[in-house]
Amino acid sequence: MRRPGRRTAGARAPLLLTVPALLAVAFLMLPLAGILVRTSWGELGDHLTAEATTEALRLSLLVSLWALGLSLLLGVPLAWLLARVPFPGKAFVRSLVLLPMVLPPTVGGVALLLAFGRRGLLGPWLEDTFGVTLPFHTSGAVLAATFVAMPFLVISLEGALGGLRPRYEETAASLGASPVRVFLTVTLPMVAPGLIAGAALTWARALGEFGATITFAGNLPGTTQTLPLQVYLLLQDSPEAATSVSLLLLAIAMIVLIALRGRWTGTPGDHRDPVRRSVPDRSDGTDEATDAYGAGGYGADGTEEAPRTPKTPAPSEPWPLHADVTGFTHLTLDAPGSTTIAVVGPNGAGKTTLLRALLGLTPRAHAVLRLGDSDVTALPPHRRGVAWVPQDGALFPHLSALANTAYGLRAHGVPRAEARREAQGWLDRLGVGHLAHRKPAQLSGGQAQRVALARALAARPRLLLLDEPLAALDQTTRARVRHTLRGHLADFGGVCLIVTHDPVEAVSLADRVLVLEDGRVLQDEPPAEVTRHPRSPWVARMLGRNAWPGTATADGLALEGGGHLVVAEPLPAGTDALAVIAPEAVSVHRERPTGSPRNVWPGTVREITPGGSRLRLLITSAEAPDLVAEITPGAAAELGIADGSTVWTSVKATEATVVPL
Repeated sequence: MRRPGRRTAGARAPLLLTVPALLAVAFLMLPLAGILVRTSWGELGDHLTAEATTEALRLSLLVSLWALGLSLLLGVPLAWLLARVPFPGKAFVRSLVLLPMVLPPTVGGVALLLAFGRRGLLGPWLEDTFGVTLPFHTSGAVLAATFVAMPFLVISLEGALGGLRPRYEETAASLGASPVRVFLTVTLPMVAPGLIAGAALTWARALGEFGATITFAGNLPGTTQTLPLQVYLLLQDSPEAATSVSLLLLAIAMIVLIALRGRWTGTPGDHRDPVRRSVPDRSDGTDEATDAYGAGGYGADGTEEAPRTPKTPAPSEPWPLHADVTGFTHLTLDAPGSTTIAVVGPNGAGKTTLLRALLGLTPRAHAVLRLGDSDVTALPPHRRGVAWVPQDGALFPHLSALANTAYGLRAHGVPRAEARREAQGWLDRLGVGHLAHRKPAQLSGGQAQRVALARALAARPRLLLLDEPLAALDQTTRARVRHTLRGHLADFGGVCLIVTHDPVEAVSLADRVLVLEDGRVLQDEPPAEVTRHPRSPWVARMLGRNAWPGTATADGLALEGGGHLVVAEPLPAGTDALAVIAPEAVSVHRERPTGSPRNVWPGTVREITPGGSRLRLLITSAEAPDLVAEITPGAAAELGIADGSTVWTSVKATEATVVPL
């Protein structure tokens, strides 16, 4: 296998680009080579241990560390503000952040002098009120270094925050974490590489600051004379010593840059998704097959233990739901406690907008929300008691499965030991208790989804929102997780909304099916009724049915795409309606059929798809909309059907159901 980063055999860089690139490398290398060649290696130790040099080094470290501390104190909130909060003048503020990076350092020093000097804007007030004089003082050197170095931290951290998808922070808020807790326990740990890189660059830049420092703070030995200023003085009296000190600063800068590239920031093409699901290592004896509901294992004596039987939690307090949602998604929703509602509809129908409105996380829609006797409309997301499980689970990659599950409990003030015990209980109930020590990247898709569900249930929500929680799972794992989920939803006292595109999930998990289209409710009925009489073409097709919209006539339906359908029970003429025909109700013939069928059309087989023990045929016709039929493989062989075959289709009037739209 070809290793990443190696040049493909035969591929050559254009000479027109290679030559200037090599010249650029040489241009950057020659000054460094000059320092190395001109260094008096025999006197290097004496130069670096001279009293003036060690004093300047001590002062440089002091100034740079104070500058780093101030940059972290002020720059981290500023980076978060720029990355997360829209506000007027944001582009101007970002320009202010970048200004010290492009401004000549001496000009920056002059600007600092005019702002904080004895005759500056704030200098007299600082001196009269606090007795603080910044120019020609160590604090002035710190201020100058902070001014020129802090932008490196802000820009680096803002980029990291901008690349962090907000769903982690939103999920943490839905588990009850306050904004400050979310920032400290989720945001900062996840952007730690960007923060560390920015901090390292900031410290290195502060250590090497010269122009602003000498202009604003002066060059006083022991007070403001840092290493760069010492180099400037040594050049006049002892060029060899200046070269040795320059080599020290060069070595420090190179060490920082090499450490950043190799350890924290990565190399191009080596960026990995922190929550990428990988198949876990099976060396510990666990297997996905043991995760169905309880996992067995081996005792200390090597004998196999019986699978654990998870305890069933007592039913929680019922929390009925009332919601009036306005905006893009517009509906009124009422449901008693312990109700599960499947939310279905085409892409863009407003399903996720509905969930985010209930969470209070979107300006596209607003929800007046009552849970039980509590009106939570005005409350922020972390105080609503609404837990959310995004499609990918959004497990915090820096926490173990146990710590993830305990997160909501800890956010609600539950002591650590108690929270971990309860979290372990939830993991055991969902069959992943033996994986409590693993990080999300060490879990399979099915395991991660169960941990995410355990985390949401452990947070003791009043309303549970699941956004396609099983979409990423394979069929076998999906069936297993669906069985587990159904058991726990039966004991959940609140209302659960599940967004899904899977008819099996909608039918097997939900008490009601809410059909949305363009933000409006088309149908809100039990699954059996939606299955029998879908009022949405999308839902009918999701259920595997033929769905033909049209206008009712005296004996059937005038179809939108042309053609006419005769039905046994027509609606009043002029009614907008939808005809639903099951694929198995469509008969396929090689010759025009005779007898009782009222609806007969010629057509051409365009696609044949196996589905279990039957074949699904897509048949196009000039006299009717596209039609899906199901026949057995034996019937297909007997009729000699293949792609492109000319056939006749027929549907009995009694097999076509028409529902008003």
